[in-house]
Amino acid sequence: MKINGNAIRPGMVIEHQGRLWRAIKIQHTQPGKGGAYLQVELKDVRGGTKLNERFRSSETVERVRLEQKQYQFLYADGDMYTFMDNETYDQITLGKDEIGEDQLAFFQENMTVTIESYEDRPIGLKLPDTVVLKVTEADAVVKRQTASSSYKPALLENGLRIMVPPHVEAGTRVVVNTAERSYVERAKD
Repeated sequence: MKINGNAIRPGMVIEHQGRLWRAIKIQHTQPGKGGAYLQVELKDVRGGTKLNERFRSSETVERVRLEQKQYQFLYADGDMYTFMDNETYDQITLGKDEIGEDQLAFFQENMTVTIESYEDRPIGLKLPDTVVLKVTEADAVVKRQTASSSYKPALLENGLRIMVPPHVEAGTRVVVNTAERSYVERAKD
């Protein structure tokens, strides 16, 4: 499907220079002289290389439609991760490089993820927006710090460090935003 160059959004997959690229960051620029353009940071879906490209609104790019399907994470065996289709119970195995190093820390047993495929070949994986994790270490609160901006560092069970409010102690279960890697709220369980 053809779209205008200024319609590219983060997370969108486009076909450019004969390869599939995922838009990572976009910045709309309007110079004093000349027409406006969109500065887009692209990442090769298969190779992982990055490319910065400018797209004007008059240009068209090919947006790629991906098939998205729900899978349940079953187990990890070394660098291979096995998932089960929720409808057909078929299993697929993806490598560490196909999933993305930054997403592996959030994997939990029986977690439902969305696997994106292009021409029946998996090319990406989307985590749920939030996950519940346990705080293993939390720094002490500094006295006389204002309540409005007093966040403290905490270590989660998956090894990730985030900033949490002062009332969060070690052993507390918290909701974490997987995209921003940030504290959302205390878990309601």
